[in-house]
Parts: sequence; C-alpha cells; structure tokens
Amino acid sequence: MKTFHKVLINTMIANITTGFLFFALVFWIYLETHDAALTGIVSGVYMGLIALSSIFFGTVVDHNRKKSVMVFSSIITLLFYVLSAVVWVLWMDTSQLSTSYVPLWFFMSFIIIGSIVEHMRNIALSTVVTLLVPEAERDKANGLVGAVQGVGFLVTSVIAGSAIGFLGMEATMWICVGLSLVALIHLLPIKIAEPEIISHDDAQAAVQAATTAEDGEVAVPNPASDLSIVSKGIDLKGSMKIILSVPGLLALVLFASFNNLIGGVYSALMDPYGLELFSPQVWGLMLGLSSLGFVIGGGLISKTGLGKNPVRTLLLVNVGVSFVGMFFAIREWWWLYVLGIFIFMVITPAAEAAEQTILQRVVPFRQQGRVFGLAMAVEMAANPLSTVVVAIIADAYLIPWMQGAGANSIWGTILGEGNARGMALMFFISGVIMLVVVLLAFMSRSYRKLSEHYATSSQDIAEAASTT
Repeated sequence: MKTFHKVLINTMIANITTGFLFFALVFWIYLETHDAALTGIVSGVYMGLIALSSIFFGTVVDHNRKKSVMVFSSIITLLFYVLSAVVWVLWMDTSQLSTSYVPLWFFMSFIIIGSIVEHMRNIALSTVVTLLVPEAERDKANGLVGAVQGVGFLVTSVIAGSAIGFLGMEATMWICVGLSLVALIHLLPIKIAEPEIISHDDAQAAVQAATTAEDGEVAVPNPASDLSIVSKGIDLKGSMKIILSVPGLLALVLFASFNNLIGGVYSALMDPYGLELFSPQVWGLMLGLSSLGFVIGGGLISKTGLGKNPVRTLLLVNVGVSFVGMFFAIREWWWLYVLGIFIFMVITPAAEAAEQTILQRVVPFRQQGRVFGLAMAVEMAANPLSTVVVAIIADAYLIPWMQGAGANSIWGTILGEGNARGMALMFFISGVIMLVVVLLAFMSRSYRKLSEHYATSSQDIAEAASTT
C-alpha cells in the first residue's frame, strides 16, 4: 500500500500539471485572439484524441510493465512540453496570434500531445490498483483515486485562470515544464513489483500449444523487458473479445457510455445556466467550491468501501444522479442549483470507483489495460457528441419554446418562471430518461449475470505476492 500511495501521489502531480497547462492554454488562446471557434477546436481535438488514443494506450499498458509505461509517459510529456517552450522562445511572436499563424499551431499541438500522452498513466494506474492493493481493499483504494482526481480538478480549475491572469502564458509554461520534471524524478525510484508480462507473440504461441496439449496448460517464457516499451497497435478486436468473455460486462460498458451521452446535457448547459444565475466571477467560485464534492465523495469511499456488490452500488448511484438532474434546476434558485451540483460531485466518485472495482476483479490482470482503454475511449467519445447535439437543440428549440408557448404548458407549471426554463427542461428530461434506464438495468439479465460473476471471481495479486 505504501507503494500504491507513492504512485497515486505521483499521478496526482502529473494530472495537475497537464490539466493546469491545457486549461491555461485554452484560456490564453481566447483572451489573446477572442476566437471562440479556435478555443472550441482545441477543446474538441483534445477530447477526440483522448478517445481515439485510449485503446492504443490500453494495449501498450497490457504489453509492458506498469512502471515502464508510467516512466515512458512522463518522458514523452516532458519532451513535448520542452518542444513547446522551444517554439515559444525561438519562433513565437504574440503580437501576430491568429488562426493562420503557424507557430501558434505548433505550440498548441505540442502541449496537446504532451497532455494526451499523460492519460496513459491513468490507464496504468487502474491496473496498478489490481497489482498492489488486496482485493478486499480495492474499492477503498479506488475511492482514494477519486479523491485525488477531485483535488486535481479543483486545483486546475482554480489556478489555471489565475496563472494566466497574473503570470502569463510563458511563466505558466515554464512552471509546468518544471513540474513535469519533478514528477519524472519522483517516479524513478518507486519500485513496482510485477509478475511476468505475457507478450502478444507469446500469448499466440500459448494458444497454439494449448490446442494440442491434453491438459490445456502451457508455460509461457520470455517476459517483456522492463527497460523497453512494446507497442502492438490498436487491439480493438482483442479488447472486444475480452469484454464479451465476461458475462454482463459489455452491458456495463454500454451503460457507462449511455451515462456519458446523458452527461452531455450537463457539459453543454451547466455553465450557461450558471451564468444566468451568477456573474462570471461568482459562478467560477461556486463551481470551484462545489467541486470539493469530488474530494469528499472519494474520501468517503476510501473509508467505507462500496459494499459487497459494486454493480448494485453503481446503479444506485445513478438513481441518485437522475434525481439530481430532475430537481436541481426545478426552480431558478441559486442555492438549489449549487446544492445539486455539490451532491452530484459527492456521489460521482462512487460510480467511478464501482466501475473500476468491477473491472479489476472480473478482467484478468494482463488484459485490463485494453479493457480500461476501450471503456475510456467509448465513454470519452460519447460525451462530446451529445454535448454538441444538446447545445444545438436547446438553443434552437427548447429555450425559445419555453420563453414562449411552453411557458403556458404543463412544463411551465412544473418548472416555474425564469429566463433559463428551456435549459431546466433539458435537465429534467435527461434525469427522467436516466432513471428509466437505470430501473430497466436493475431488472436486466446482464445485471444479474455480472453480479453473480463478480461474487464468484477472485483476483488478488497483491495478497498472493505477500504470501510468496
């Protein structure tokens, strides 16, 4: 557990650094160019590349030692941040910034690539929990991961804007280069004991041998080197095969993806709704304060765990999320909105920890990277898509309708009066849809199968290592 805590702290430093620099970049671009389209492109490209690269990252994690993956990720992130600094020093002229200014695109691209590669560490961290934490304590460990992620979100959302406002982009960039170097130096002496890595070629040889062996057991030699990174490309077929081999696991991934589709409603409308209730300064403060819920929720899970059946816990959390979505904007009361966001952030770490804990038990350790990577890719791809669709529908139809004829309908009675009733209607509908889907999931065969498989599975690598 001491090693796990060291790895967790190291990942927190890396996450804060990359999140800090990326958000600072977005703020700086808009303040310098006042080009909303450019900032939207940067954010969209960032989210899209994370989704596209996650499957590849998962394959890399599976075919290499986790320490090697983390070191490799840290080195690549540091390298690209240094390249961005070189562009700034040798090429950038801030008086010429525009969408046609080539150095700006190189500068942005290097920062985006460095920040995206860091996500490889997050996939590796999920497998490290399986490796280092005893099975009975994994739900609490995943809660601790959620608390750390909450700290990262809180810190980056608060300091990014302040850094750009008070220090400027150049100083912010050099701070992040320094923090990336600190994260790498801190990581190097950490030792992660890991069993043999079964490479892709060795696994294929084992399958061929198993077809001829009477007992089906094969000893696989030639583990991957701890000093090099083996890349086997995007193993989408292998990832899907693993997921399909576990009863009910595909339904879990699709359920998480559906949640992110619904989550697009909040991604698209939370800030506009908040700005209807508060000034920009006060809204930023409210959002920062409510994000403390992530830290509190993760801390609670790290103390109490998730219960005997994390699958059930995951669905119950989503029942809570659906009720929050239905009622936190039922009236234009600022305190109700902030309270709803806070409750949402408190219970969200339980859902994240439950999903992680389930995968860490039911998916074989040497295949977890690909499953975590595919799950991240599907979930990340769903949210930007629905965000765009929701924003268009709300702006073109629901908001004008609720300001006109809709105000005199049954929805006007339910949601009351105000300038943002169209957005409130979107929140309410999304909450109802989520509640219906969760209740159907409770009655599904996939829920029963996955719950039974979780209860009868065991994968305690940490415990086995401590007894040998």
